[in-house]
Amino acid sequence: MTFVRPAVPEDISPIIEIARHSATAGQWNPKEYEKLFADALRVTLVIEENGKVTGFIVARAIADEWEIENVAVTVAARRRGLGSRLLGELVNLAQTRGAKRAFLEVRESNQEAQALYKKWGFTEAGRRQSYYQNPSEDALIFRFSFPQ
Repeated sequence: MTFVRPAVPEDISPIIEIARHSATAGQWNPKEYEKLFADALRVTLVIEENGKVTGFIVARAIADEWEIENVAVTVAARRRGLGSRLLGELVNLAQTRGAKRAFLEVRESNQEAQALYKKWGFTEAGRRQSYYQNPSEDALIFRFSFPQ
């Protein structure tokens, strides 16, 4: 069985492991993940399959705008719609909490993620030069406007 649920502190280890094996995920340290549960403005969702966390998404609410900060799915679980399901759950949650817009940055080379965001109605809205390191790469800014 596969379902999306709010993350709990016990999910930190699997989240870190998933991020570690994803070249495009933000590589945060364990303390940064611990802070997620103390920050009322942040939302972390995980997708679980057969009792195992296989993906996560982290976002932050800033007034009526949400920033998607980190998202990753295990290598074995990719290409099965789990990232799309996580994004959809987050978009729905943000809308129920009054969001008017959402945005995120994505590596210019990450075509797969860009396709996912475009599928959900995000549009390219700008670029941040050399935003990413190891390797250095531009970030594309994607925005989504919720129907009012």
